Amino acid sequence: QAMAPLHPVAVQCQEAQLVVTVHRDLFGTGRLVRAADLSLGSASCLPLVWSTPETTVTFVAGLHECGSTLRVTPDSLIYTTSLNYNPDPPSNPVVIRTSPAVVPIECHYPRRDNVSSNGVKPTWAPFRYTLSSEEKLPFSLRLMTDDWSAERASTVFQLGEVLHFQAGVDAVNHVPLRLFVDSCVATLTPDRTSSPQYSFIEFSGCLVDGQLDDATSTFISPRPRQDVLQFAVDAFKFAGDSSNLIYITCHLKVSPADQAPDPLNKACSFSKASNLWVPVEGTQDICSCCDMRSCGLAR
Repeated sequence: QAMAPLHPVAVQCQEAQLVVTVHRDLFGTGRLVRAADLSLGSASCLPLVWSTPETTVTFVAGLHECGSTLRVTPDSLIYTTSLNYNPDPPSNPVVIRTSPAVVPIECHYPRRDNVSSNGVKPTWAPFRYTLSSEEKLPFSLRLMTDDWSAERASTVFQLGEVLHFQAGVDAVNHVPLRLFVDSCVATLTPDRTSSPQYSFIEFSGCLVDGQLDDATSTFISPRPRQDVLQFAVDAFKFAGDSSNLIYITCHLKVSPADQAPDPLNKACSFSKASNLWVPVEGTQDICSCCDMRSCGLAR
């Protein structure tokens, strides 16, 4: 409000602070109040600018300072504080000529706005570089201890033990992602196309090893995080192989976390108790293609 005897308090709501200017003729009577009797907010902040000859007093405070409170409405952020006038006790204790006063102060900021721009041309790197970096997500596949608390130090197993696999992806700076294991194959050499080979996860996320009579292999549910998938596989070796060494290669992929799982994006385990395929998440019908041994072409 414009400075006038009828409007002795003026407030400027700036981007990160408010400025309160107080006319010392606070009550419009011509009698000036003492600047030392004025304060701002519940924290009783003192004026930034004041001197005895001046007829105005100025307070400057951050929106969160001096004990101000914030209220959020659907359309606005409202910061609330107060100007306080607390006169010293009179020298004559029998009579008083003034009383305390509180002036509520609010600053309103809109929560919503419309913005537009022309086409944005990045200046830090050509777009082809940006696209290339987005295509290379840092995937990982680790052997874990039995309680999943740490990576397993040894890669040596006895038959009868269980291999605990943890697949993950570093999804920092990306929209939330959900990780899937499309397939896993065991071979005698690093070449995943070599022979002999044994595929224990197939058909876009069907853990087929769990169907065998002597296996309890399963995906772990629930996930620890959407970008992590754990699965347990009973230890095995190739029949007639004397090297006792196997290589395991898995194909990992991600989908947006808010995309519902489907036959091409799933993690399904076989439950011997119910004789049914069970998904880690999603509806049970997404696993029906595991029995048909065909879940479409993996994307």
